[in-house]
Amino acid sequence: MRRIVGIVLAVLLTGGVAAAVAGRLTDAQGSAAATKTVRAVIGSEKAEFFADPEVVKALAAQGYTVRTETSGSWAMEGLDLTRYDFAFPSSQAPADELAGRHGVREPLPRPFSSPLVVVAHRGAARVLADNGLARLDRSRGGTLRMGAYLDAARADRTWQQLDGAEHHRELAGTLYITSTDPRTSSSGALYLALASYVANGDRVATGPADVRRTAPLLRKLTQVQGAQKSSSDATFRDFVSGVGNPLVLVYESQVAALLREGGDAAGDLTVLYPDTTTAGDHTVVPFTPEGREVGELLAGDPELRRLAVRHGFRPQGAGAEFTRATEAHTAFLDQDLSRVRQAPVPVSTVLRDMARRARG
Repeated sequence: MRRIVGIVLAVLLTGGVAAAVAGRLTDAQGSAAATKTVRAVIGSEKAEFFADPEVVKALAAQGYTVRTETSGSWAMEGLDLTRYDFAFPSSQAPADELAGRHGVREPLPRPFSSPLVVVAHRGAARVLADNGLARLDRSRGGTLRMGAYLDAARADRTWQQLDGAEHHRELAGTLYITSTDPRTSSSGALYLALASYVANGDRVATGPADVRRTAPLLRKLTQVQGAQKSSSDATFRDFVSGVGNPLVLVYESQVAALLREGGDAAGDLTVLYPDTTTAGDHTVVPFTPEGREVGELLAGDPELRRLAVRHGFRPQGAGAEFTRATEAHTAFLDQDLSRVRQAPVPVSTVLRDMARRARG
């Protein structure tokens, strides 16, 4: 009798364990099945945002898993976009062009933006300020005087011609800002847009005549750099690693994300906001209903907006959120952009013409 009872108990116990395991498997499968996988091609500066485990969790809570690949914003048009649910370039002009080519209906979700800034090592920033090319009004930041900088570029000024540069061995050769390739990258094209605006007497370029007028200067700004990279993420990583040019054009969001790491991550980095700048309006171009829904979630979901701020982006209509999140970094960041003015961006056909002429 005891043997029979033991066998029955063993069977029941085994069945219970099996049921529990089966239950866990069912839960896991159900959880996995609850998310739809969407594929996206994005600007490289958003790669860390989408890789953030908290962003992954927030998207999963809304029923989505997002798989991403990176590309220069203007290079996206050369990809097979039928493979993706949405594209996420770093500014409005390439997004509008993609939408027009693929018949995507407006409005396009614009979750967040980020202005262009120039990062410099502290010694370089001080030399610029002492020679009237910048103004340092924060302990680790200030403004770059674009008019004065463009005059220096026209004159092919070198670091050696600037007072105080002799104390910094790394400051040698032609004075220039490193940017990305304007033919493929949004930040490089926006650099040309803001330089053209200042050089054109604070007027946005509207056609071939305006482009021809500023083409020699834009060519000089671009060709002095030699080979250009296609991603602002790559140029920023080089700068942080102490490689390359002492002045580099990046997005503010990249700086803010670095500052969030704390410790010695920022090194001697100084942030110069061009006194005339422009912002990249990160714009979603949805090719499927699921792509549009993710774009709208990025723009409207409170948790995803909070995480966007944590990664240094400025969500649309959320100045207070950005201010609170960056309160500890006001030595670097101009929270309300009160010291700069925004340059309008030309339409995409004009911007493309600028890039083509600049690269020759």
